[in-house]
Amino acid sequence: MPLLSQKEVLNLKLRCIKVPQLKILASELGISNSGKTTEIIKRIFEKQPNEEIINEFIRQRHIKKIKERRAIISDEDLKRELMRVKTFSWGVVQGQLDQKIQVEYVRRFVRYDELLNNVKDNLHDDVTNYVMCTWFNHWTTVLIEEHISTHPKVIPTIKNIKGIDIFFDGQPFDLKVTYLPRDYNSNYSVENPKELAIWMYENQGAQRFGADNRFFVILLDKENPERSWELKRNFALVFQKIDNFFDKETVSKNDEIVFTFGKRTYTAVTKVLIITK
Repeated sequence: MPLLSQKEVLNLKLRCIKVPQLKILASELGISNSGKTTEIIKRIFEKQPNEEIINEFIRQRHIKKIKERRAIISDEDLKRELMRVKTFSWGVVQGQLDQKIQVEYVRRFVRYDELLNNVKDNLHDDVTNYVMCTWFNHWTTVLIEEHISTHPKVIPTIKNIKGIDIFFDGQPFDLKVTYLPRDYNSNYSVENPKELAIWMYENQGAQRFGADNRFFVILLDKENPERSWELKRNFALVFQKIDNFFDKETVSKNDEIVFTFGKRTYTAVTKVLIITK
C-alpha cells in the first residue's frame, strides 16, 4: 500500500485494539462504548482525541502482554535456552513435512514393521531437526519483535490484523525477521537494500502473498552465510542495530517501491535493516 494519511492510520490503530479494550478506551475518552466496533470507532473519530493518548493506551496494553509472557519465562532464561541449540539443519524443506511423510513413508511402505522401522531410523531425526529450527526461529523472533515494539518511535498492535505488526513514523508495517535468501549476492544486498526488498516481494509464495508495507530485519553472516542463524541470537548486537536504525530513520515517499506479482503491479512502503557480522 502507498503512504497513508493520518486519519487512515488512526483508523488502523483503533482496529488493532480488541473490542473489550476499545470499550475501555472509549470510556476513558468520555465516549459511549455501546454498539458495534465500527460505531465506537466512529464516535472516537468525532471526538478528535489527541492521538498520543491512543498511542499510550496501546503501548500499556502491549507491555502487559509482554509481562504475561515473561511470567512464563524471563528474557534471560529464554535467551539461555536458545543458546543450547548447537546446530541448525532443517532436515526437510520448511512447510513440506507433511508432503515428505506422505511420499516417502505413507505411500511407499506396505508392511507395518518396515514402515515403523524406517520412521524410527530416518523420520525421527528429520522431525526433530524441523521442530528445533522452527522453535529457534519462533522464539528468537519473539524477542526481537518485542524489543522493536517497545522502541519509543514504534506503536505496536495489540490485536492481530493481517499485514500490520507495528506503526512507525505514522505508517503501518508488517514485521519480517529473516535471513538473506539463498544465493542472493550479499554485497549487493547491503549496497542495494531496496532492490532486495523488491526481490523478496516478487519471490514470495503465492499462498502467502501480500502487498502490505513491510519492515525487513535481515540477519547475515557475510563470511559464513550458513551460520547467520547464530547471529539471530546475538541479541546485544541485534538490539543495538535495531535501536540505532529506529533512532535515525523516518518514512517518506522515498521508501515506496513498485513490484510485480502475477502480472499485476503493486506499490508498497518498505524499510530494510540488514544486520551483518
